[in-house]
Amino acid sequence: MRCSHGRDGSAAHCAITQRAWMTEETPKTALRRRAQQRRDALTGREGASTAACRHLVALIERSGDGAIASYLPIRSELDPRPAMTSLAENGRTVAVPVVVGAAQPLTFRAWQPGCRLVTGAFGVAVPEEGEAVTPDLLIVPLLAFDRAGYRLGYGGGFYDRTLERLRAAGPVVAIGVAFAAQEVDAVPREATDARLDAIVTEAGVIALSDLVGASG
Repeated sequence: MRCSHGRDGSAAHCAITQRAWMTEETPKTALRRRAQQRRDALTGREGASTAACRHLVALIERSGDGAIASYLPIRSELDPRPAMTSLAENGRTVAVPVVVGAAQPLTFRAWQPGCRLVTGAFGVAVPEEGEAVTPDLLIVPLLAFDRAGYRLGYGGGFYDRTLERLRAAGPVVAIGVAFAAQEVDAVPREATDARLDAIVTEAGVIALSDLVGASG
C-alpha cells in the first residue's frame, strides 16, 4: 500500500496506516481494506466534505465552547478543514494530533488556518509552532462506522487510547466524520474500542449521546 502526499497535511496517518496493514489479513483487516477501496472509489468527495462541514460546525456550536481537536486529511478522507477554519475564525481553539510513539495516546498542538506545517514523528504533519492543547471535543477520521456509534480505524489504536485517557479525566465528546457511503451494518468490536458521541456525514448528524445536540 502506498500513501498519497498531494494535500496539506497528507503525511498524517500515513506511517500509521502502513504499519497497521503490514500484517497477515484477518476479517477485521479485510474489512479495512474493503472500506478503504470503497472510500477511494467515491466521487463528489469535495462537495460532500463541504456539506458535512456545515453540519459539523452547527453541531459543535450546540455542544459547548471547549477546545476542539481535528485532523489533517490524507488520501480520500473527508476533509474537515473548512469546519476547522470556520471554528478558528470564530475564536475557537482548534488543534491537530501529534503522534508521540507507537501504542501511545495522541497529544495535540494548536492549529490556525495557513499555519506552517512540518513533518513530525512517524511522518505526521504538525504545525511548526503552537501550544499544547487538551481538547474537550475530538473530530475523528474513520474507514467505516455503524449506527451503534462504533468506528473502524486504521488499526493503530491511537484514538481509542487517546479517548480512554481523556475521558478518564472527564466528559470528552468524540464526533466521527465520514461520507454516508462509509456506513456498514456492524463494525467488529473489541473491549478497548471507544464509542462515538455522534457521526457527521454529508447527509446530516447521527446523534448518539446526550453530550451533543440532536437537532439539525
